[in-house]
Amino acid sequence: MNTKDIFNFLKPKNELENQGEFAQNHPYIPEELWIKCPICKNVILSSDLVDNYKVCTKCSYHFRIAPRQRIEMTVDEGSFNEMDSDLVSTNIIDFPDYMRKLKNAKINSGENESVITGTAEIDGCQTVIAVMNSQFMMGSMGTVTGEKITRAFEYATENRLPVVIFTVSGGARMQEGILSLMQMAKTSGAAKRHSDAGLLYITVLTDPTTGGVTASFGMEGDIILSEPHALIGFAGPRVIEQTIRQKLPKDFQSAEFLLEKGFVDSVVERKDMKKTLAKLLKLHSEEFSEISEEGKEE
Repeated sequence: MNTKDIFNFLKPKNELENQGEFAQNHPYIPEELWIKCPICKNVILSSDLVDNYKVCTKCSYHFRIAPRQRIEMTVDEGSFNEMDSDLVSTNIIDFPDYMRKLKNAKINSGENESVITGTAEIDGCQTVIAVMNSQFMMGSMGTVTGEKITRAFEYATENRLPVVIFTVSGGARMQEGILSLMQMAKTSGAAKRHSDAGLLYITVLTDPTTGGVTASFGMEGDIILSEPHALIGFAGPRVIEQTIRQKLPKDFQSAEFLLEKGFVDSVVERKDMKKTLAKLLKLHSEEFSEISEEGKEE
């Protein structure tokens, strides 16, 4: 065996062995202190990202956020009162491995279901609010999701309150089969009864809002807002292209595309969302009061 063959058996150096050389040329930043933007690749300090409403300071990419963070950003401090927090999904059609996935979803998200509902005040305006959760099975709509949203509408109708829903969803939850799809009609019926009572319903579409949520209560608001660059649609672009055999526009199904086509009323930056919602709620409240007074006079 010659010298060359001997060196072929030597174990190559790993990254830790070169750490001293690497450290001299690269600043060390602990992973928990920084986040890389998936769009512009800018490295952002976690504290700066939190201070900027979880929006990239360079390209304004809106990171997905947990529902309780969303609530904290949106409602008046201490005003949120949660409803139906004890409702949890079960394996109603004995779908294989569903209970394990539910358990993991609860651990990963820290929540019992893919939506949080409750009452709150937004700049002093009392409202019913629902916030969907991308961290719980990608905000999929199961029977409990539909039940919680339906109860939120019914409570708002009974107490003559407006409804604000932040949507984020990958669609109906396949592990619950047709019972999941039935939630589209169920939630839509509750939204219609709320509308028939002359009450305001505002939807805020966030990235992504797709499938059965888009095809039901997600697009049924009296006023439909969206965060910038949110993906909004029913079927995915590839499915549509394969069906119609045509190439879709580059920005197809983006919030800005839907705004141009009239499906969305306004695209609102996250930092401006509370102010925008408060203005809409106050305008509706004042208008409703005027109509009520005119009815009394007649």
